[in-house]
Amino acid sequence: MADGGTAIVDDLGRAGLAVADGAAPVPLTGGVSCDVWKVEGVDGPLVVKRPLEQLRVAAEWHAPVERGASEVRWLRRARGVDPRIAPEVLAELPGYGFAMRFLADAPVWKEELIAGRIDTDFAAAVGARIAAVHAATANNPADHDAFSTQAMFRALRIDPFLLYVADRDAECAPALRALAEDLAQRQTALVHGDVSPKNILVTADGPLFLDAECAVYGDPAFDLAFCTTHLLLKAVWFDDVRLNEAAAGMVAAYCAVIDWEAPEALLGRAGALTAALLLARVEGKSPAPYLTDPDHRRIVRDQARACLLAPAPLDALVAQWKRTNI
Repeated sequence: MADGGTAIVDDLGRAGLAVADGAAPVPLTGGVSCDVWKVEGVDGPLVVKRPLEQLRVAAEWHAPVERGASEVRWLRRARGVDPRIAPEVLAELPGYGFAMRFLADAPVWKEELIAGRIDTDFAAAVGARIAAVHAATANNPADHDAFSTQAMFRALRIDPFLLYVADRDAECAPALRALAEDLAQRQTALVHGDVSPKNILVTADGPLFLDAECAVYGDPAFDLAFCTTHLLLKAVWFDDVRLNEAAAGMVAAYCAVIDWEAPEALLGRAGALTAALLLARVEGKSPAPYLTDPDHRRIVRDQARACLLAPAPLDALVAQWKRTNI
C-alpha cells in the first residue's frame, strides 16, 4: 500500500473506523478542489475527502484547506434541518479531511442528466431543499458566527468567477465588480456555495447534497444562481428543452419556500448572478469542460453578456434562455 493509503487507513483507525483486512484506499474523481478515496470499512464502504491547497485548474488558484472544516459544519447543520439533505459525517480527520458513508445506490445527478434522465420534479426538490436550509438559517446569529468564512468564499467564488472575468472584459467589468461587492457584503443565510449537479446524489429520499467546501453565511441567491447556471449550460450542450424546464421548476419550487425576504428581490439578484456565472463558465478560471464547441461557447457568452448589461429576474432569464443561435 502506498504511503498515502497507509496514512488514510491509520487516520481512520485513530478515529475509530476500522478498515477491512488488506483493503487499500481507491482514488475517486475528486473534481478540481479535493482528493477523494473509497475505503472498504469493516462496517461498509467509506468515502474519505481531503481539500487541496492548489486547485486542479490551468490557472493559478489557491484556497485555504480549512474549508474542509466548513464543509463538515455545513453537512451537520443541513442534516439538522432535514436528515435527507446531507450525508452523515462519521469522523473528522487530519488535514481538514473527513469520512462519511459511501452510498452505492445513489447516482450523481449530473450523470443522470447526461444520460437524458431529466426529471423536473427532482429539480424542484433540489430547489425546495436548498431553500429549506436558507429559511432555517436566515438572520440567525449562531449560524452567522459559525460560518464567518468570507475570505474562503472570496478565494473560491468571488475572485475566480467574477473578478477574474472583470479584469478581462472592460464592458462588463462595472456590473461584475458591483455584483462581487454586494456578494461579499450581504450576509443573510447559510450558503452551500457549490450547488451543482455533480455535487447532488439522486437517492430514494430525494436530492442529497455533497461538497460544501465553499459554505459561507452570505447571499442565498448565490446557491439558486449557481445551480441554475449548470442547468442552462447543459441545455445549450444538449439542446434539450427539458433542461430549461428543469431550471424553471427548480426556481419556482425555491421561491415557494422563501420567507426571509421578498421573492422579487432575491430573483433580481439571482438573475444578475446567473448571468455573471454563465459568463464565468466560458471566460473564468474554471470553464465548463464540456463546452468545447465554439458555437456553444458563443451562445452562452453572448446571452450572458447581454443579461449582465440588461439584468432580468432569474425566472425571466430562464424563460428567455436560448439553446441555439436560431
